[in-house]
Order: sequence, then C-alpha cells, then structure tokens
Amino acid sequence: MAKRNPGKDDAPRSCRARAAGDLIGDIGGQSFKRFGFVQSSIVSRWGEIVGQRYAKVSSPESIKFPAGKKAGGVLTLLVEGAHAPLIQHLTPMIVDRVNRFFGYAAINRIVFRQGKIPGPAPRPERPQLRPVPKGLGEGLREIADPELRTCLESLAAQIAASSGPPSLPQDGDDPLRPINRSH
Repeated sequence: MAKRNPGKDDAPRSCRARAAGDLIGDIGGQSFKRFGFVQSSIVSRWGEIVGQRYAKVSSPESIKFPAGKKAGGVLTLLVEGAHAPLIQHLTPMIVDRVNRFFGYAAINRIVFRQGKIPGPAPRPERPQLRPVPKGLGEGLREIADPELRTCLESLAAQIAASSGPPSLPQDGDDPLRPINRSH
C-alpha cells in the first residue's frame, strides 16, 4: 500500500474541537466564489458594511469583475421595491463602504434588482421538558442535559417493565440448536 502524501488542502489533525464557523467558511467559500464573492464575509457582514437600517431592505447578490481582474467590479444588490430609489441615491456611500471593507477599489458601480429580501430562518421551537415521574427516582431530576435525561428515563422505564434481570441458560438448557450439515 502506497503512502499518501498530504496535500496543501489537508489540515493537520489537532485533537481539538473546531468552531463551526471555521468549517463553514471553507465549505461555503466555493459556492460564494461561484456567485462572484471574493470574500463570503461581505454577505454575512452586510449589516456592518452599510448599517442595519439599509441591510434590512437590501442584500448583496453577486460581484462581477472584469476578466482577469479583482478590481473595478459590479456589485448586484437585491433591494425591496419601495426602497430602491432611496438605496440608489446612496450608491456613492455604498460603493465607498464596500471598497473600504475590501481595502481597495473593488467596486466601481452597483446594479439594483428589485425583489423580496429573504428573512432570517425561523428558530426551531425547543421541546417542553416533562417532569420526571417519582417512580423512576430522584437521581434523574438532577441531570441537566435533557437528551441524556430522556435516554436514562427510557432505560429506567424499560427495566421497570421487564420481568427482572436477564438470566443465562443453565447447564440442562440447550439455547442453540445443533446445525445439521448433511444436506
């Protein structure tokens, strides 16, 4: 078996937990580049770039650069209908702030597209915790992790419903039938 040479993309193992944001940046980077975003942070930090007031009604869609260049690009913004004229008047300010964010003259102009801004994803509702029955013991009430407590409650209920501890077959019992290989 041949040894595998680690490539430049292979991260060394570090025996530590990594933040989810570190992993998402690498995974989402390719899809962001596909839509023209050199840095995915322009989408995630849009509120910091233009301010929360304008971020509520606008969202960056793509950045298109001239062939072979990373400067003088066109930023496409999705803007809610009635706010488009206001945002259009703020074009010089937005170009300045985006270029300041990049650190160089990345954007020359902005193209507007009217549409509905997708809202933040709704948070899932957390299940309500049920009280632990007294018959299962007071020890389960002290467990803070709801998933672990649920598993232990289920285990305790199954043990309570069984006919006692498991038993091994005695010498006289024959739990396994002999295999007949004469066919």
